Amino acid sequence: MLFTTPAIVLSKLKYRDHDLIVKCFTQQKGVISFLLRGVLKSKKTQNKAAYFQPLSQIQIVVDYKEKRSLQAIKDTKLKAIYTSLHTHVLKSAIVLFLSEVLSHTLHEEEQDEVLYSYLENTLMWLDGQSEYANFHLLFLLNLTKYLGFYPDTTDIDFPNFNLNEGKFELKPVYKNNISGSNVILLKQLLNASFDTLPSIKINAKQRQSFLSMMLLYFELHLGSFRPPKSLQVFNQVFS
Repeated sequence: MLFTTPAIVLSKLKYRDHDLIVKCFTQQKGVISFLLRGVLKSKKTQNKAAYFQPLSQIQIVVDYKEKRSLQAIKDTKLKAIYTSLHTHVLKSAIVLFLSEVLSHTLHEEEQDEVLYSYLENTLMWLDGQSEYANFHLLFLLNLTKYLGFYPDTTDIDFPNFNLNEGKFELKPVYKNNISGSNVILLKQLLNASFDTLPSIKINAKQRQSFLSMMLLYFELHLGSFRPPKSLQVFNQVFS
């Protein structure tokens, strides 16, 4: 079956001498992995390796077979041309980190147009911004809406947040409970949009602490999730 769909590149892995295995989140069928034969060898191929940078937005023609684990791409073209995401050092670090998070998070081979729209729009927002130090924090927090464990804000005035239950509490019950500056920042982000994000001012230590908390939150609610290998380098870049 042939179909055309927008897609966002999640990861790529060199296979043999000239091939790539690429995982994409497609608008039409969710997460699909592809084998791109000879893409690193031939300059004439339609599936140029440069199109498959982390979080690139492309449009692909897929030759899809139900029982095949690695699908084939017949044609590729860029759907969106970034002006800074792959050339700016700090933005490139964000892209690499978030692509790894998404690759560990998204697995379902089924359509999710709402989530696709969220990724598409937020990446374009980041590409055009000059203030983005806290972008990844709000991105991850909002991502939990689509994954099913967005914080319950019913008792948002309470001083503790239960990571296991995803809700605010008056007194800590479990060991995975946060309070203090991380709760204050969580409440700020729950009331923020990407456009108001630059008004939230925190230092590198606070940013790293909150990010560690968010990654633990993902681990507690997604059994297959593991912290990105790029985390240490990412924290160094933003220290």
